[in-house]
Amino acid sequence: MMVVVFRARRTEAGDGDEYKHQFQRMAELARKMPGYISHKPFVAEDGERLTLFEWESSESLRAWAQHREHVPVKELGRQRFYAEYHLQVCEVMRESKFTRVAEPAAETG
Repeated sequence: MMVVVFRARRTEAGDGDEYKHQFQRMAELARKMPGYISHKPFVAEDGERLTLFEWESSESLRAWAQHREHVPVKELGRQRFYAEYHLQVCEVMRESKFTRVAEPAAETG
């Protein structure tokens, strides 16, 4: 599995309607791509934004990076929407999960 960490600070245009439209379109396209798992956005107290993406493989991530609609939107982001960003592509080396099983409710008598 591949994980992409995208940290960014937006420009004023990056908080506008055009950005929201492009973000929604790219999210819609990504969800339909083979190998897409998920993406989740977060905002830090200092205003930095982080989006965490998960892809099944480097091939599926590469296909997304080269998607014919995604390429020009990435350029638009550099030109208008982002003051700065930092992108890291990581291969998952190990993974563990835990889920608490709900305990039955205590009976009251």
